[in-house]
Amino acid sequence: MKQGDERQGVRTESHDAEFPEAFLTFMRTGWRDEPLDVQRRPEAGHHARRRAALSEAFPGETLVIPTGSQKVRANDTRFPFRPGSDFAYLTGDHDPDGVLILWPSGGGHDAVLYTRARTSRESDEFFRSRDGELWVGRRQSHTEKSTELGIETADLADLDTALAACAPGRTRVLRGLDRGVDHAVRPYEPERAGARDRELAAVISEAKLVKDEWEIAQLHDAVDATVRGFEDVARVLPADRGVSERLIEGVFGLRARHDGNHVGYGSIVCAGPNATVLCWKHHTGTTVPGELLLMDMGVENRHLYTADVTRTVPISGTFTPLQRQVYDIVYAAQQAGIDLIKPGVRFAEVSEVCMRTLTEGLAALGVLPVSVDEAMDSRSTIHRRWTLHDFGHMLGIDVHDCASARPEKYRDGELDEGYVLTVEPGLYFQPDDDLVPAELRGLGIRIEDDILVTAGGAVNLSTGLPSTADDVETWLAVQREAGPRLP
Repeated sequence: MKQGDERQGVRTESHDAEFPEAFLTFMRTGWRDEPLDVQRRPEAGHHARRRAALSEAFPGETLVIPTGSQKVRANDTRFPFRPGSDFAYLTGDHDPDGVLILWPSGGGHDAVLYTRARTSRESDEFFRSRDGELWVGRRQSHTEKSTELGIETADLADLDTALAACAPGRTRVLRGLDRGVDHAVRPYEPERAGARDRELAAVISEAKLVKDEWEIAQLHDAVDATVRGFEDVARVLPADRGVSERLIEGVFGLRARHDGNHVGYGSIVCAGPNATVLCWKHHTGTTVPGELLLMDMGVENRHLYTADVTRTVPISGTFTPLQRQVYDIVYAAQQAGIDLIKPGVRFAEVSEVCMRTLTEGLAALGVLPVSVDEAMDSRSTIHRRWTLHDFGHMLGIDVHDCASARPEKYRDGELDEGYVLTVEPGLYFQPDDDLVPAELRGLGIRIEDDILVTAGGAVNLSTGLPSTADDVETWLAVQREAGPRLP
């Protein structure tokens, strides 16, 4: 078989060996097939209720939600697969290539999950294909998956026929996840540039704004693992010598992989001046005693819900007076925002109080060239030169959750009970900023916590990590004294 040949679902590469027919025949026989002992997952009811709510929003229409496929990393190697968030939110399925279709039926919908079938032992595919079970492990049968997830399943091989049956003008697709699905179900009114499909994405995002009790438990789990990860880092962080940012990234990544699915996003580990780069991910830097270390990291738990926490710590164990002054400004801004949070408060109000506190701090530092009110004026907003970003974002099964929600339901809307969001103000003084005093240049500080909105106000899910400057110093000393630990 030549390089690139495909036969019976098998693709070969230049490093693959040729096998004689006798061996192939031998490999197709003598296999025992035992069913898995699977039970309905406890969370399956939550997924069913979400599908029912989506069904109610689009009566009589066909809804197509794919999860996506593994992506190529290099040549014939792939990135680890992470399911599409909306697909996982509606099904609980973590396998690649699946497509959920809600078919109109009576007053509601019938949900069908199109998923890859098990590999037949009577073909070469199971031991020669990169997707064969000898390569990737045993897959569930359709019956097993249906039992576990509480949803009807169908063979992925039937998907093309199913998509061809989707009625034009009565079908909405969650696009951008599966090119094959996007191509098979074309927008009915191209001149509207996919407005109907965007409405499907918006409705799912807006449903995700309010977390149910199971989702809140998952976020607690992710945050608790994240706290342990920060502790792991603190325990190996020397006070008197430098270590690479990549060591810190790796130590936290070990906790994330052990206690969860993975990191919820690429960890941001910033030694010294690198903290002024908001999404610093090169991690080529080294810690320096006397400087600060900013760490923005979160564990994604096994159900894909992620924490998002930032702490800034003094490498030596103690803040300098100037570092503490800036830190206290950021802390005051964060607490002002958290104290305001409750149902009915506008997202923009939280932003306003955080930004004003930061801007007043900038004035106290002698940085602002104008008054606080002038800097905050919507025609100016020059305070953003040093605050750079807004106060936070929604959090859940995505680190930036609910991203397709309409502005009036999110950024221009009000907070409601069950929302989970970050509060993460910061101040950043670039090393080459000639408009700030020399002693501030290269200083970056952010503090971020994960906040649940309840009827009684804000509940900080990440209080397992310290926030005040005094508590950070004490915590760092305690962790260093405890020493390294295995997960």
